[in-house]
Amino acid sequence: MNFRATKIPDVFLIEPSIYGDHRGYLLETFQAQKFSAAGIEIEFVQDNHSGSQQGTLRGLHYQIQQAQGKLVKVVVGEIYDVAVDIRQSSPTFGHWVGAYLSGENKHQLWIPPGFAHGFYVLSEWAEVFYKMTNFYAPEYERSIMWNDPMIGIEWPILAGAPPLLSERDAYGKLLGEAEVYS
Repeated sequence: MNFRATKIPDVFLIEPSIYGDHRGYLLETFQAQKFSAAGIEIEFVQDNHSGSQQGTLRGLHYQIQQAQGKLVKVVVGEIYDVAVDIRQSSPTFGHWVGAYLSGENKHQLWIPPGFAHGFYVLSEWAEVFYKMTNFYAPEYERSIMWNDPMIGIEWPILAGAPPLLSERDAYGKLLGEAEVYS
């Protein structure tokens, strides 16, 4: 595995080593010793798997308590995955990073606790799998506007179509009004 630092030091793009032959391939998606060697000491407690049609934008989500770290990968299709630092004490507060994740490139994005997360579906259909470091707690769930001008995410929105949003995501808060981490 190759752990590539992003412009936010705590977020990593993870490129797996893929071993293939005429039958197919094998790769590791998580190996505790390799993550630890990269400075990522984590324990996962929950796996999530979502399916979404093209043009769907999910996020920017986080839990204000029981913060969740996420290891995100795509098993079918392609997404643009985004992490936003919402830790007030961080020098990168309000900054974001994005990565193209697909079933083809098999890359993963490590998003530590303290970040809001979202993704936009580029392919006709995408299935996203993510490992979580804390349990889902709907009472602590929050959403920041996907198009908050203070954050300025450069989403690769497909021409001619607004993103498909849930009601919750359509009414997310601006970063300046949202509960954030200290």
